[in-house]
Amino acid sequence: MMRQASILIVALAGAIGSVDGFKFMSNWQPPKILTNEQKVEIAKTEERFGDKKLVVITGCSSGLGRETVKNLLATDKYHVVGAVRDVDKMEAVAELDGFNMDNFKIMELELNSFESVDKFCDNLKDYQLAKPIDRLICNAGVYQPSLDYAKWSVDGHEQTMQINFLSHFLMISKLMPGMSVAPDPRVIMVGSVTGNDNTVGGGGVYPIADLKNLDGFKAGFKNPIAMADGYGFIGAKAYKDSKLCLMMTSNFLHSKYHRNTGIAFSSIYPGCIAETPLFREKRAWFRKYFPIFMKYITGGYVGVDEAGQRLFQVAHDPRCSKSGVYWSWNGGPREGRGAAALEKSGQISGGGGAGGGWDSIYENDQSDKVNNLELSVKLFETATQITGAQWPEAKSFVSPCPTLKVIGAISSNMIAREELKRMAERPGFNEDGTPIKLTKRKKAALIADKVIVRGVLGNTVGRVGRLTGRLLLGRIPETAKQGSFQDEKPLEEAEIVAAVTSSSAPEESSKMEIETTTVVTKSIDVVDEEDKLILEDEIFDQVFANGNKAEEPSAEREWKVADSTESKEKELSTV
Repeated sequence: MMRQASILIVALAGAIGSVDGFKFMSNWQPPKILTNEQKVEIAKTEERFGDKKLVVITGCSSGLGRETVKNLLATDKYHVVGAVRDVDKMEAVAELDGFNMDNFKIMELELNSFESVDKFCDNLKDYQLAKPIDRLICNAGVYQPSLDYAKWSVDGHEQTMQINFLSHFLMISKLMPGMSVAPDPRVIMVGSVTGNDNTVGGGGVYPIADLKNLDGFKAGFKNPIAMADGYGFIGAKAYKDSKLCLMMTSNFLHSKYHRNTGIAFSSIYPGCIAETPLFREKRAWFRKYFPIFMKYITGGYVGVDEAGQRLFQVAHDPRCSKSGVYWSWNGGPREGRGAAALEKSGQISGGGGAGGGWDSIYENDQSDKVNNLELSVKLFETATQITGAQWPEAKSFVSPCPTLKVIGAISSNMIAREELKRMAERPGFNEDGTPIKLTKRKKAALIADKVIVRGVLGNTVGRVGRLTGRLLLGRIPETAKQGSFQDEKPLEEAEIVAAVTSSSAPEESSKMEIETTTVVTKSIDVVDEEDKLILEDEIFDQVFANGNKAEEPSAEREWKVADSTESKEKELSTV
């Protein structure tokens, strides 16, 4: 095996500059050698998931998440992992709703604890085997507007912000790297109209979502710091700020990772589910009148079953594979105030409420706060420090072509050698103006490069490589050495006619005079009915034999016309 690998490497070195070598390498794929453990894992993966897509959704024991799982399982195209805090409750709901447990897995996740997030991700990786995650839906959330004081998580952070945003932030960082190998991976974050202050619901109802300069996050966001902006705690604002953070993060991850990973990052506003358990902590009068307010004032009301269909659509619809989008339905939340936001033709304009169906989905506008790139960078950096998240390096796409990999390795080595040589010949300067001295290691590298690389390898391996490449690929055609776009001189067109005509302007009483001129041309034959002209065989032989222009034929030669029966001489006459 080692001998074969050595021969192949040497052959590549000699053939790398040949056209035939490039053609060979472009189609060559290294053999995939699987261990017995890998084969067993692949077999178990196929048995568990079949051809179904793997979906992970948080908070699916009630409300929006529960309805979304119903729709996913109804298609029989998805295997769903439900990440929930209360496993017993989820089991009861699954039995009540008739979930197909062959395609539904319940796993415990307490978003109030980063340790629980770590444990869930580890358990999920064990469960998914060799199956990549196709959809990650960050749905779970809490809303505690009636609280006069902050509640703290296990990690010492304000509870609403950790459950709704920080724990999802940590989870995405852990699960995202494995998603890039899926054919259509998507990370979906459930946002809110309250995080978008260019709408009535988000900008017209106090308190407003506003992270200011993220002073609370910069200070570590631990007890007693309860708000992202560092100021006093307000329960409703904590929820709105958390949704703003999710939407900003979705946009930032799109700009940083989508092109390199192929993962589509998006957020959604499914409409205001005014009768959801999310408002269970609100007072009785609020739970009674809030749905009416959302229906007829903001126009954002939607039932939980329809909202579940909308979240399902973003996970399922091929149109929603687009990244960097904030999805809404039925015209979205009403924008503006006054006459611009009034009812039109009996329908609330831009309400985002019930109705409209599958085709009412569209890409909604986002506020300046959501699109604040500078603040999004600060949010990403501070949230990374708070959660301890480790994000993959955003690398540019590298072609899997083995030829380009070999070329890249050779080029990188050559560049490093030349750069080291340049640094030795023309040393730079330190901050104090003194010349930079090469270290002993760099000097040793220069000597090794001169003696070993250029001497031994250049003269020995290079020759062996060229010889092996010739044996494997044959002699390189001359046209290949000249490249694919070498200049070729076209055959000169035969000189068809050189006619000289002369005539004098006739007077009224004079007779017309006709002059006949001799035609000086090359000899050709008409070979078909369309009178196509070709050069004589002797001219072609001379051109292709010598690679030069044929000698100019004698001026004595005349035109010949090949007819089916006879050849006739032609004379061109002018009047």
